[in-house]
Amino acid sequence: MSTRASLARTTAFAALYAAAIIAGRMTVMGDSLMALVWPASGVAVVWFCAQRGSRLRWVDVAALITISWAGNTLTGTGPVLGGMLAAANLAMAVVFVCLLRRFRPALWGAGGTRRLSSLWELGSLLSFAVAAAAAGAAIGLTGLWLTTGHVPAVGFADWMARQVTGMFVIGTAGLWLGHTAGAFSARASDGWWRAIGRQLRAVPARRAGESMAVVLGSAGAYLIGFVYDNGLPLAFPLIVVTVWAALRLSTTFVVLQNLTLGSAAVWFTLHGEGPLAAIADPLMRTLVAQMFVVLITTVGLLLALGRDERAALLTELAAQKEQAAQHGALMNAIVDSMADGLSVIDAEGRITLLNPAGARMLGPAAVVGDVRPRLSHLDGSPIEAADLPSTRAARGESMDPLDVLVRDPDGRDTRVFRVTATPLRDDNGAHGAVVLYHDVTAERRQRDQLADFAGVVAHDLQSPLTVVEGWTEVATEALDAAPAHPAIDRSRDGLTRVTHAATRMRGLINDLLAYTSTRDADLAPARVDLTELVRDITAARTDAAVTAGQPVPQVVVDALDPVHADAGAVRQLLDNLIGNAIKYTAPGVTPRITVTSTHRDGTVRIAVADNGIGIPAGQHEAIFDNFHRAHPTKGYAGTGLGLAICHRIVARHGGTITAGDNPGGGSRFAFTLPAAERPGAPAPVLPTTPAPAGGVQPARRAALAPSARAEAWPVPTGKRRVVVSAGNRRG
Repeated sequence: MSTRASLARTTAFAALYAAAIIAGRMTVMGDSLMALVWPASGVAVVWFCAQRGSRLRWVDVAALITISWAGNTLTGTGPVLGGMLAAANLAMAVVFVCLLRRFRPALWGAGGTRRLSSLWELGSLLSFAVAAAAAGAAIGLTGLWLTTGHVPAVGFADWMARQVTGMFVIGTAGLWLGHTAGAFSARASDGWWRAIGRQLRAVPARRAGESMAVVLGSAGAYLIGFVYDNGLPLAFPLIVVTVWAALRLSTTFVVLQNLTLGSAAVWFTLHGEGPLAAIADPLMRTLVAQMFVVLITTVGLLLALGRDERAALLTELAAQKEQAAQHGALMNAIVDSMADGLSVIDAEGRITLLNPAGARMLGPAAVVGDVRPRLSHLDGSPIEAADLPSTRAARGESMDPLDVLVRDPDGRDTRVFRVTATPLRDDNGAHGAVVLYHDVTAERRQRDQLADFAGVVAHDLQSPLTVVEGWTEVATEALDAAPAHPAIDRSRDGLTRVTHAATRMRGLINDLLAYTSTRDADLAPARVDLTELVRDITAARTDAAVTAGQPVPQVVVDALDPVHADAGAVRQLLDNLIGNAIKYTAPGVTPRITVTSTHRDGTVRIAVADNGIGIPAGQHEAIFDNFHRAHPTKGYAGTGLGLAICHRIVARHGGTITAGDNPGGGSRFAFTLPAAERPGAPAPVLPTTPAPAGGVQPARRAALAPSARAEAWPVPTGKRRVVVSAGNRRG
């Protein structure tokens, strides 16, 4: 706000304040010194609210004190009492504005930009007016006692009634009209008066006619109530026009009507007209007149603000409904455009929502809301209704994505879907599930083809690798027989490097072949004594450690529960885990390994814990991926396939494997296998063939395999004389 604008506004409010003091002094009844109203207190409140951002607020304070002192002194209060009353008027304005800024900072006049809009805010203004009037009474009545030596018994009541009425009625109207004028000025570049004109011209003719009817009705009602009442107390019907305006017309119209009707009631009473003037007691007449003004103001604003609040809520509700409809349409478009199938399933297993992709993927059975007969495990065994991902999610269980088979009704085509189910609960507390279907048939087929290819290539590489190892050994023996020479030493060092590289390559080839065989080889499940199997593996590892001059591992084996599984696959599984536990131990530390088991619900859970270097954070799941190495830079040899082989073996037996941290330091691997049959119990059934949609068809394997023609790799004579034919490389 510029200095010129601030001074201009100060001048305007000073003139209005002076007129309000004169008007208030004119309502004093006889020698009672009691005025019907005191509008100056309300004008002071609006003045200080409007000037809240001025840098010359001291000018406003000085102007208010000067005008108040002069107005009271010139009307017979005397200079001392006039000064005390001026201080009281300043205190009331300051207290009201401070309370408004403290408790309603969002309102116009308190530093915010929002207008009065709720019944609670209207009640707050009334309480602020009471508090400010009490503060002013403490100063003003004290000045009266100091100058006259006594305070009338009714002095406090008269003071509170006058000041509260002035601040509440005029202050509320000023805050509302000030915000309205500011809004018009902000929206209109050519002045807010023209904006008001445009606003009035935009009012419908019907509403303008009703406004005119309210004006004429109000004038007629007040003339009848105050002039032509024939001495009858007919003030109470005057509230009807206030209610009419508050229910039908704008709040700005109601505010202006309240000011007009309140002023009319005071004017008629002051001139001895109407039912209020008939009250003989001046104090009672003053209190009743002020109560009447407060009453019509409160009733009008309560009804108008309540109506505006309801209208705002309805508008907000309509906007939210429209936004919700737009959001719903957007979500429907997104769901319908998804390439993956999505369905919502209720607690009884019925499909209540299915997107087009889901209808295509699941087929006609999904349209009627039931696809359970067509879902099965990858080995072809059906999934029980209680084990369906949707059923488990509807029970509130959290589960990992599950690969399932989905067959066509005619059984000619089988697809593999990765199913992700998430629990869902509606507003009524009913359980359900959101199920996502992702077709992974092509991915699994491509992955299996690559695995087949890797197995074939690994098998074919054994022959040339054997040749490399054989000729390297022959060359090393020849160099050992040659006389010493620097060139001989360099050659021997080179052959040593070739030998190490060949050893690493053979380890990789063997792991690739093992990884392929764990997928393709048929399982021969039988009873496996895990205790004896672990002891046998431990003995072999102990011999290897002694031979290599390394610390002998300490393996603690409890009495392990027997399992129903493929003995060779389980041996490879445990050997990989125990071997990793020994290998990934810090230098100079003796490996300590503990193998335990627990039996529950037909499943044996085996845990292998060690004191090794542990698994880096965030890699407890990734270590089961192909070729993933948790410690690639710490000098530990490996191909990254050992744990992938373990995962595949466990998965083919229908179990799970997890990795975690050992509480005592190191790692802890846990996996599950079917328990061995007990007397009188049927043996668990394990898949003995690859999944029909997960692997490569035999014809494709034949295309990937090398030709069956005789092809030999000559190996030099010596310790390794092997001839491997391409026709029997898988033998």
